[in-house]
Amino acid sequence: MTLTQIFVLAFLQGITEFLPVSSSAHLIFPSQILGWPDQGLAFDVAVHIGTLLAVIIYYFADLVKITFAVLRSLVERKNTPESRIGWFIVIATIPAGLCGFLFESQISSVARSIHVIAYTTIGFGLLLGLASYINRKFCWNNVVNMDERSDSLRKMTLAQAVIIGFVQALALIPGTSRSGITLTAGLFLGMRPESAARFSFLLSIPVILASGLLEGIKIVQYPELNAAPLEIFVGVFISFITALIVIHCFLKFISKSGMAVFVIYRLLLGSLLLYLIH
Repeated sequence: MTLTQIFVLAFLQGITEFLPVSSSAHLIFPSQILGWPDQGLAFDVAVHIGTLLAVIIYYFADLVKITFAVLRSLVERKNTPESRIGWFIVIATIPAGLCGFLFESQISSVARSIHVIAYTTIGFGLLLGLASYINRKFCWNNVVNMDERSDSLRKMTLAQAVIIGFVQALALIPGTSRSGITLTAGLFLGMRPESAARFSFLLSIPVILASGLLEGIKIVQYPELNAAPLEIFVGVFISFITALIVIHCFLKFISKSGMAVFVIYRLLLGSLLLYLIH
């Protein structure tokens, strides 16, 4: 790949991984519009490592507290708000992990299907819009106490974590958007958008890590899937910096402006994909 290809693909991955717009939809655009070859499995793993590092760095202090709280809960048999969040992340990760393990071959066979990506981009975009409208209209419209609207997961319930976990498994369908579908579920469940987004970001850590490890095993087994060290380094660096900025800006944006812009964008994106394939 050229440096231009590397930069564009890593930049797209960094932007779209944590936005509710489907990274898979964006990563097929260069090949469709510019005729670029598939970037390969190793590069996909590299840019995902970059986004994983970004969310870990951004929430590092929280992750340290949550990790020690979970370990303490195992020893002392006593739960705290931080340990509950940690266990919720573990519980919510299980459904997607099981589905990914059981249906990996089927998922891989449709991973590059533009038809699937186009229709899911539109369909789940409409669902996000409905969830955002219901959440704003019936859950938070009349709340004036900003403490109640804060970015906190302390009031999150086990039922919410389980439902979000099962819904996250839908993200295995290309074009769905993992962040988009978990955010949609959180909004339907009455969570504050900032809280739903924060849980979605934290939930991405074990998912991206597990996915990266599985793909990494394939690269070890099939050396021809590997990429040049320069491609790997630049891909990781650009996706890391981009994702770090996106996480910070996204949380601030949705607290003031909601999801409308992402819904409209998904509808336009899906329509453009359908236009390209017809």
